[in-house]
Amino acid sequence: MLAIIEKHFPALTERQKEQLSQLEPLYREWNARINVISRRDIDNLYLHHVLHSMAIAKAVQLRPGTRVLDLGTGGGFPGIPLAILFPEAQFRLIDGTGKKIMVAQQVIAATGLTNCEAVHLRGEEERGSYDFVVSRAVMALPDMMKIVRKNIARSQHNALPNGLLVLKGGDVTAEVHAWRNIAEVYDLRQWIDDPWFDGKKLIYLPV
Repeated sequence: MLAIIEKHFPALTERQKEQLSQLEPLYREWNARINVISRRDIDNLYLHHVLHSMAIAKAVQLRPGTRVLDLGTGGGFPGIPLAILFPEAQFRLIDGTGKKIMVAQQVIAATGLTNCEAVHLRGEEERGSYDFVVSRAVMALPDMMKIVRKNIARSQHNALPNGLLVLKGGDVTAEVHAWRNIAEVYDLRQWIDDPWFDGKKLIYLPV
């Protein structure tokens, strides 16, 4: 299934391919002990989790030194695939569930990622400053904004202004209504030609 990643990201280095290929056996092993991914969904790891996470890279190319916070990372999504894709950016993955963070830590160590850390922490407790906050459908956008507004840095490093990049599914009109004049909503199907991505969205909200 790694072919589905290479199809949409053909410029991957051999090191990146190696790291990505390690993800399935690692998550299968850990998922047998700690349920971080639906048991029925583990066979679709690369399509539903890895490629879904990497879709954020279709909207922004992170420059070296960019700092990214993954809020509610669970077992490491979208943070770990993005850290593999952008080895010169820095990623901090946080989640309030200790067991899930332990899995993310083990995957980070096993894949040799040096630009990524996973910490057992709730978003309200995070005090760091970041260019972007990324997340996969953890909570409603207004609630997330209340938590992470404090963490968005003022200095800019990327072509895309600092802000939130949130993966969601379905109709997000109501969620983005308060920011309808500044929010960008991308349909992932424009970038990824697989029917599973029908209705999947990426919301970008500058802060």
